[in-house]
Amino acid sequence: MLASSCSSRDREMSDSKVETISRLAQWRIDNFGPCSYKKSDPFKLGIWNWHLSIEKNRYLYVRLFPEPSRASKEQPPIARFVLRVSNAGANRRPYISPIHERLLRTSEDFVWPVDSTFHGRFIIDVEFLDLKICPLNSGEAYSIWAGDGSMQSVSTQTTLRCLSRMLDEGIHADVTINTADGTLRAHKAILSASSPVFQSMFHHNLREKESSIICIEDMSMESCMALLSFLYGTIRQQDFWKHRVPLLAAANKYDIADLKEACEESLLEDINSVNVLERLQEAWLYQLNKLKKGCLTYLFDFGKIYDVREEVNNFFRQADRELMLEMFQEVLTVWKPV
Repeated sequence: MLASSCSSRDREMSDSKVETISRLAQWRIDNFGPCSYKKSDPFKLGIWNWHLSIEKNRYLYVRLFPEPSRASKEQPPIARFVLRVSNAGANRRPYISPIHERLLRTSEDFVWPVDSTFHGRFIIDVEFLDLKICPLNSGEAYSIWAGDGSMQSVSTQTTLRCLSRMLDEGIHADVTINTADGTLRAHKAILSASSPVFQSMFHHNLREKESSIICIEDMSMESCMALLSFLYGTIRQQDFWKHRVPLLAAANKYDIADLKEACEESLLEDINSVNVLERLQEAWLYQLNKLKKGCLTYLFDFGKIYDVREEVNNFFRQADRELMLEMFQEVLTVWKPV
C-alpha cells in the first residue's frame, strides 16, 4: 500500500514539472483526468520563475504568469510569446495561439481559452519570442536578451574609446584588409594579439608580412567590420546579432576562441522551428557540441521534429552522413513505445 502511494505521488510530481530549453518551455501532462485545475511547478526563464496552469470548464483555460517575488514586483516582465496545446501521441494536432504581448504580474493578467477537450496525455508549449523588463519609473521597457554592452570586453571605457578611434580613423593603421565588397584598415598588433592565425601571417615570411595586405574575400565589408569591432572590443549588440553566422565562420577560420564561444551561446539562445535545422548544420560544420546537443534536444526530446517535417526531407538530402547517424541515434534514445 505504501509503495502504491509513493508511486502515485511520484507521478503527480512528474506531472507538474516543466522542461525548458533556449526560449521554449514544455509541460507534459500525463493524466488530467477528472481534475478541474492543475498548476505546474515553477520554471526559470529570464530573471523570473514562471508557472503554467490549466483549468477545465466548457473550455480548457491556459494561464501563464510569473511567480510572486521581488523580481516580478520590482521588474515585472512584458512577455511576447506563443502557446501550443497538442496531443502527446505521434499524430499531434496542435492548437496554436496568436502571438501575445502582455505585461504579466499575476495569474489574472493572461488566460487563453482553447475550444477543445483534452483528456489523458497532452503537451503545452510556451515559446517566448521576447522578454522585456517594465521599469517602475515609466521609462522605456528593454529586452533582457539584447542588453547593450554585453559584448564589450573588460577593458575600461577610456581604452575602448581609444581603440574605437584607432579603428574608425585608421590611426597608425598598418594593414589593409580586402573584403568581398570593399577595403578596411587595421593594425597588425591588434590582429596578432587576437588570433594565432593572423600572428602567424605577420611573423613568418608570408606574403601578408611583405605586402601588409590580407584577403578576406569570403566576408562582406560590413561583416568584416563587425569582426574588427569585436577584436577591438567595441562591437554593438545589434551588430553582433546581425552578423553572428559570418562571425562564427571567421572565428573558426582564424581560431578566435572567445568569439566562437560567444556565437555558439548566442545561437543557442533563440532556437526555433524556422532555424533549428540550419543551426544544426552550423553546429556540425564548426564542431559546436553544445549547439548541436541543443538542436537535437529541441527536435527530439521536445518533439519539434513534427513541426519541420517538410524541411527535414530536404535537409537529409544534403546532410553529412555522420550527422544523420547521430540524429538517428537521438531518435532511438528518446523513442519509447506507448
